[in-house]
Amino acid sequence: MTKNILRILCLLALPVAVHGAPRTNNDFPTVDRVLYVQECIAAHPDAGNFEMTNKCSCALDALAKEIKYDDYVQLSTAAKATTIGGERGGYIRDSEKLQADIKRYKALQAKVTKGCFIGPPTAR
Repeated sequence: MTKNILRILCLLALPVAVHGAPRTNNDFPTVDRVLYVQECIAAHPDAGNFEMTNKCSCALDALAKEIKYDDYVQLSTAAKATTIGGERGGYIRDSEKLQADIKRYKALQAKVTKGCFIGPPTAR
């Protein structure tokens, strides 16, 4: 009887062992979580590092509850790409869809930063 239970448990654990633990749609990869928090901390150099680590982690967790990771990549890339100069940057600035994505990303950022008590970025 115990051997059968052990076999069943092993069979049930096999998919997790082979494919890893199941991920939710909005489970951001660790490297992206780290980069987000680092960028957030860098934007607030006058605040304490420990304080901002917690606040910025809070913001990313809140963001991950709002949108899927793939949407985050698309929205944040569009928002960051607005600083590209010349024709390539003009494509982004002239695209209505990308401008809508940027507006959505900025609104999400405002919501999560407010919810996690993060003030405006500090000028350097």
